[in-house]
Amino acid sequence: MAWWGTLLGGTLGFMFGGPLGALLGAALGRNFDVGIQLGDQQAFTPGNTERVQAAFFTASFSVMGYLAKADGVVSHVEIASARNIMARMQLDARQRDAAIKLFNEGKQSDFPLDEVLKQFRQECHGRRNLVQMFIEIQVATALADGQLHSAEREVLYHIADTLGFSRQQIEQFFHFATGGAQQSSSSALKEAYAMLGVSASDDDSTIKKAYRRLMNQHHPDKLVARGLPEEMMKLATEKSQQIQTAYDLIKKNRH
Repeated sequence: MAWWGTLLGGTLGFMFGGPLGALLGAALGRNFDVGIQLGDQQAFTPGNTERVQAAFFTASFSVMGYLAKADGVVSHVEIASARNIMARMQLDARQRDAAIKLFNEGKQSDFPLDEVLKQFRQECHGRRNLVQMFIEIQVATALADGQLHSAEREVLYHIADTLGFSRQQIEQFFHFATGGAQQSSSSALKEAYAMLGVSASDDDSTIKKAYRRLMNQHHPDKLVARGLPEEMMKLATEKSQQIQTAYDLIKKNRH
């Protein structure tokens, strides 16, 4: 939670301008376009872990709100899903308040989605696994009510395209969000292969490589080191567990 303590300490005045700074400043009642703190400039230059963590937190909850509104109505289920994510992250009262305000900002008709996504991508400085985790969180939000509306799907495609991911990759993320191998036994194996991005005709070596690649992408400690807020580590851990479950099921059915 180091980034949050630093933020409350007022030393991130240097770090943010642009739409992310405006959103986070509004959520906390501060202006991050002014008030540069002397001596903190080196600590919070672009690419710094704490700066990336703050950007991830801000973009995640604001875009989550935008996506929830994509089909025209923010359902009680979608609101509950956002609050569930906050609960799983074990946010304290002030963090939760900021997350709710960011979510509400995302629901506004003038929310600058493209500008937010472009700045978020810049702040991540090539941390592709981190951007992937961000997209997966948005996919989980869209599927919270048990269905994916066409408007939500188009927004997710747009988010992926802006952040450098393909539609095919987004489809694979859908498998992650629906739980893959946690489904009924008749479809579990098929979904397990889909989750790993492989097919039943692939050999063991290919499947093992896919499994290792995905586990590396979702390793909680590595993601935190690259800028995932520590509060979101549990979400990354759950993804790793889904991948492990899928791989174990495939192995069991191949030998």
